Amino acid sequence: TGNVSAGTSVFAMVVLEKALEKVHEEIDMVTTPAGDAVAMVHCNNCTSDLNAWVNIFKEFAEAFGMKVEMNDLFGTLYNKALEGDVDCGGLMSYNFFAGEPVVGLDEGRPLFVRMPDSKFNLANFMRANLYASLEVLKVGMDILLKEEKVAVDEILGHGGLFKTKGVGQSILAAALDTPVSVMETAGEGGAWGIALLASYMNNKAEDEALDDYLDAKVFAGQKGTKMDPDPKDVEGYNTFIERFKKTLPIMKAATETMK
Repeated sequence: TGNVSAGTSVFAMVVLEKALEKVHEEIDMVTTPAGDAVAMVHCNNCTSDLNAWVNIFKEFAEAFGMKVEMNDLFGTLYNKALEGDVDCGGLMSYNFFAGEPVVGLDEGRPLFVRMPDSKFNLANFMRANLYASLEVLKVGMDILLKEEKVAVDEILGHGGLFKTKGVGQSILAAALDTPVSVMETAGEGGAWGIALLASYMNNKAEDEALDDYLDAKVFAGQKGTKMDPDPKDVEGYNTFIERFKKTLPIMKAATETMK
């Protein structure tokens, strides 16, 4: 099992059943509090560029004298993305506010690129930006899932990307080709993990393992939704990520020439 936290930055943590065969610079090795080995892919960029574009639409609405609630604006634009082509119509977004060691970039230059004949519409634009929020995570996770053949039964998603019901969840499922579950409280953050550990230390029964405590007293009865990846979305995201990897020299040139 594993989890993905997607907000200003994004990281995935997958609990391993056996050691990785190779050392990968893109993957950090850590452990759970119970001592199980965990492979982590951490990326510096996630929703910052996406949020910046949503703010542009907020300014557009305000220029026409309309008052728009941010939750409504995010929800409308995110759901619009689901109407887009699965490969984003050939649009390409690089959400790099900062550098990304996973793909060898020391600095960030947010960019949006398209061919003259790309299908440039609002749905594809929003879908490309949502795809971009997970593009580097996808590169790192492919090392785990495809090269190392790590089998992941389910990913638990949490963070701001999942506040709009079903959208971030479906895109993460497509990116990782893995079922994604999201709890009702997925959009809420905070130092919850350390609070759970404190609760465990204060309230556990004698010899009660942390895993058992969490299953029986924390997650039991929690409401949430599970979403399987749509094969068409998986194919579309794979097309997008291949385009992303081929065009990364654009980002390298931008960091070198735009100072």
